[in-house]
Amino acid sequence: MKEDFLKYQAQTSPHPLAMEVSRAKGCYIYDTTGQGHLDFVAGVSACSLGHCHPKVVAAVQKQTETFMHVMVYGEYAQKPAVEYAKMLATLLPKNLNATYLVNSGTEAIEGALKLGRRFTGRSEIIAATNGYHGNTMGSLSIMGYEERKSAFRPLIPDVNFIQFNDESDLQKITDRTAMVVLETIQGGAGFILPTNNYLFKVRQRCNEVGALLALDEIQPGFGRTGKLFAFEHFNCIPDILVMGKGMASGLPVGAFTASKRLMDCLQEKPKLGHITTFGGNPVIAAASLATLQEITTSGLIKQSLEKEQLFRKLLIHPSILEIRGKGLMLAILLKDANVANQLILKASAQQLILFWLLFEPRAVRITPPLTISNQEIKKGCTIILNLLDQISV
Repeated sequence: MKEDFLKYQAQTSPHPLAMEVSRAKGCYIYDTTGQGHLDFVAGVSACSLGHCHPKVVAAVQKQTETFMHVMVYGEYAQKPAVEYAKMLATLLPKNLNATYLVNSGTEAIEGALKLGRRFTGRSEIIAATNGYHGNTMGSLSIMGYEERKSAFRPLIPDVNFIQFNDESDLQKITDRTAMVVLETIQGGAGFILPTNNYLFKVRQRCNEVGALLALDEIQPGFGRTGKLFAFEHFNCIPDILVMGKGMASGLPVGAFTASKRLMDCLQEKPKLGHITTFGGNPVIAAASLATLQEITTSGLIKQSLEKEQLFRKLLIHPSILEIRGKGLMLAILLKDANVANQLILKASAQQLILFWLLFEPRAVRITPPLTISNQEIKKGCTIILNLLDQISV
């Protein structure tokens, strides 16, 4: 299988890890030799409830037996999508009451960008240096990392950048600005938290000049940081909330949520302002609904903060400079990129799954399923510490 994978399937890097997967359950992925690999990554924050959670599997099975795809998004009322959007509205601030369901986080960003320009009639979009929002052309245009996007220019025009957590840059947000797009917690940059009430100050500046604020919760959303969405920690309510990844426990999905007044802009001038064939797919929506119900009724959100403290208590080592992030969105910052690289590769050989971050080569991702047990955390941390002892020698 590995040979065919490399021969017939397009690759994203010259050296993929290429584990041959046979099945996955809970916090383990099993290879074709039967070995279980403890998953500290959760499909890059996507498998919120672990692998093949029984309630998600049951919801998917039930829906596939009822109907799957019937019509493009927005034409037919389909119970799973309607119930999901309604439940989200009951859990979010009052201004976030209309949800557009799409296929991925990056498509959700694309829709949000269009909504911001359409509603304000302005063109300038402001994003953050070292920000990451996806890899389609609009999302790439607001990526604050030139090395990753220079090969694909020209990108969409009138995009400018500010430094995350730098209040002096907020004056760059003006009455020309349609919208500001920020990750609530910067992911690819190394799990950087907003400090000194930064997001509230961005919110204030947007209000002053009439710009919209979109917060990208594709990675920290759905309980990962100890709140349903990370903005709840930071005294800042966005005009547009963008989500994806952990939304459906491993199935492909995304969404952007705003007020009904904003979202209605996509209905006319022009009609079909955003359209997607498979957005709101009933099978995916059923998985999303089951995931949201389980996350909000099981105690997992509160437990993510308790599990964070266990990680912080256990992961003490001279090679670890700090642990960044919140809840179960954590990054170990190591002495240098070589140590980080060795740790990830050597952990893989010891059946522990770790992974890199996009723009911070010294960081190692720890984003396990929210369902991970304390025993599994201890097991994985023991492997990390033992490996760091070997690497540091």
